[in-house]
Amino acid sequence: MEGTAAPQTMTTPAHIAGLPPAFYRIGAFVISLILVAFIILISGASPTTVIGSMVSGALGNADQIGRVIATLSPLLLCAAGLVYTFNAGLYNLGVEGQITFGAIAATWVLRLLYPEGATASLLPPPVAIALAILVGGIGGVLWGLLAGALHVYGRISEIFAGLGLNFAATGIAIYLIFGPWKRPGVASLSGTQPFDESLWLGTFGRTEATPVALALGLIALIITIVVMRNTYFGLRLRAVGRNLRAAYVLGVPARRQLLSAFFICGLFAGVAGALQVVGVFHRLIPNISSNLGFLGLLVVMLVNFDPLWILPVAFFFSALNIGSLQLPLSLGLESSLSGVIQGLLVLFALLGRGLAQKYGRKPEG
Repeated sequence: MEGTAAPQTMTTPAHIAGLPPAFYRIGAFVISLILVAFIILISGASPTTVIGSMVSGALGNADQIGRVIATLSPLLLCAAGLVYTFNAGLYNLGVEGQITFGAIAATWVLRLLYPEGATASLLPPPVAIALAILVGGIGGVLWGLLAGALHVYGRISEIFAGLGLNFAATGIAIYLIFGPWKRPGVASLSGTQPFDESLWLGTFGRTEATPVALALGLIALIITIVVMRNTYFGLRLRAVGRNLRAAYVLGVPARRQLLSAFFICGLFAGVAGALQVVGVFHRLIPNISSNLGFLGLLVVMLVNFDPLWILPVAFFFSALNIGSLQLPLSLGLESSLSGVIQGLLVLFALLGRGLAQKYGRKPEG
């Protein structure tokens, strides 16, 4: 028709198409490093000085290494749990709430077994700690299954359900801290009354790292690797994530698989929350999750949902978090700069993966 513009079509740029997929991923990583260096420069510091300060702040002595490991342990649990939901095609943003509710459950058990002012308890401290971790895991399961039920049966997006439950869990924690569980005579954001030292997890020497927490994180990761790579359950979970309708038609119990993913993720996150109580803060505080759930999301997205690479990437993020605490002290920079670095790395990693899938050279045959 005269006067009508011809329809425009999307074409693949010839100069970037057909290259090996690794080219796009490495290229995106290099660009992210250049942007990070640029941001550091406009912050008024040298990139090499900032990196050196963060490395020494994370690995400079035994105490700092202990803090990195203390952050790494619950992060491994959260990331391992998220592998199940992501592979099932679920963007589970409710892991923060599952950590918090696990911490609430663990605190409840310890307060029940060791009431304030009591001189005796029904159980010895090691058994009470083990029970608190177990109940913390159950608390995370309940919070995870609630999000799963809202998604599966209520047809509510798992994203909105998870975020809403995050707010609810934080609200419950704050209510307990300022209400029924407040410190004798005073209530503050510093949390509930600290537990007796007999209810604290043992640590490596005088550091903050606890061998029990590290062992649980590694066990969860190993189990996840085995399950996702070598079991029929992992295969069916990936099938549901790739094509829910096709998996259902082929006889895969899709609802059961989705709820199982929420169950496992909630279990691991709840245990992480309990470890935050008995191993790190020794009480319930409002921000008991310390954003480890969101950090776990970044880790899992960066490794493309493959649990095999979680350990090195989680260690890198843990070191980045602890090392960034040195920036205000040594260089006068904001410690939030590490968040910018993390965000850029993840964003460009996702961009590189997307470009590799769209423009990368397809395997022959």
